[in-house]
Order: sequence, then C-alpha cells, then structure tokens
Amino acid sequence: MNIFVILKRTFDTEEKIVVSNGQISEDGAEFIINPYDEYAVEEAIQLRDANGGEVTVVTVGTEDAEKELRTALAMGADKAVLVNIEDDLEDGDQFSTAKILAEYLKDKDADLILGGNVAIDGGSGQVGPRVAELLNIPYVTTITKLEINGSNVTVVRDVEGDSEVIETTLPLLVTCQQGLNEPRYPSLPGIMKAKKKPLDELELDDLDLEEEDVEAKTKTIEIYLPSQKAAGRVLEGDIADQVVELVSLLHTEAKVI
Repeated sequence: MNIFVILKRTFDTEEKIVVSNGQISEDGAEFIINPYDEYAVEEAIQLRDANGGEVTVVTVGTEDAEKELRTALAMGADKAVLVNIEDDLEDGDQFSTAKILAEYLKDKDADLILGGNVAIDGGSGQVGPRVAELLNIPYVTTITKLEINGSNVTVVRDVEGDSEVIETTLPLLVTCQQGLNEPRYPSLPGIMKAKKKPLDELELDDLDLEEEDVEAKTKTIEIYLPSQKAAGRVLEGDIADQVVELVSLLHTEAKVI
C-alpha cells in the first residue's frame, strides 16, 4: 500500500500560551506533532505492517518542522517530505495548506491518506476534507476504526458520542480521532534509524505553484486569551439564608433572573 500521512507542527499541549501584540509568541515555546496526527501516523504504520507498502509523512511549514518529521520517522514511517514555504508564503490558512498538499499528492498514486481530525492550535478540521475534494477522492472524518480488505474499506466514525459504520473503497482519505489506536513512543533504535531515513525538502516552485495560487482566503485580525472569570463564591450561614442570598446574586450580579 502507498500510504501518506499529512501532519502539522503544533504547540506542546503542556505549554502555557503567551499572546503578545495580538499574536502567539513562539519564544521559548516547545513544539510537537499535532496529537491527533499521531493517531494517523500510528495507524499508517500498523496498516503498512499488516498489508505491506510504504508510509510517507508530509508537512507544510518551515525548516523547524524537520524535528516533528524525524519524530514520525522514528515512530516507524519510511520517508518524510517537508514543503518549505518560509521564503514563499508569509501568511497561509487552511486553503493554502490543502492546496499545497493536494498539489504534492496529485501524482503520487496514494492508496490511503491519513491526517488528524483537527489541529489543536486552530481546530478547524478543514485541511483533510479540502485535500480530498481537490484530489476528487472520498473521505471520512473522525474515524475510530479502520479495516481494509483489498480495495474495500470499512470505517467506524465517531458521531457526537455515537458511532457510524461506513463502507467505501480505496483510494481514500480519513481523519483520525482519539480511540483509533495508542500511538507508540519512538524507541532508541527507531530514533537512530530515523537519522538515515530520507527527508526531502521542496518549495512551491518544485510543485509548479506561485504564491498567488495558494494565497490565504482568510485573515486573522487578532488573537487573544479568554477574559479571566471571577473566582467562585462560597455562601455561608443557614440554608434559608443561603437561598435568599443566592437568589439575590443571580438577580443583581449574574442577571439571569
């Protein structure tokens, strides 16, 4: 099987986000593979091991993303590709990323493309479906189970706490949800092998794309943290007095009654 994983470099979920001048500050921040994309990498490796073939991980970003690609290689992926847009595209969005990925993938004869359900930094969940639409292949989102039998595929997807079973065929794009698998940690031998695995770097010119072809369709005006909520209040005294005080607070402060 010819399997591709589209992944993104995101902030470490354990990191405290600092917003400065309407933008997220990257100074001193730690970055990781988007956690939902880890499920995609793990599933791709398991499918390759069961069916044969090759796993290629692809990302759009800057040279800083090499670390996350090497992590995916250490997990067990065979090859990595970085489409470096640092010198070509100052501001991109989901359209930009999908357009670039689809242009790269269009002649790769991919049997299966996997990605995370959402990226934890943006949470739009748009890139995977956009790529599939551009490639004119079927897609299924938020999957929690994937079975392949020849060219036939059975998928279980999460539907707001329930499950939906879908039957389709390859080629196919899926986006992966928590519960699909348990992503492995890179082993020391895997880390050593990853240093020798191929990591190709491309630019927009290599894909016959111009900056105007992938120009963002949206613009972020400002990023800001949620306003701090006032601390909770503990009512004291007799129950009857607490009820009276609670009703008064709901009327005068919360203004909900």
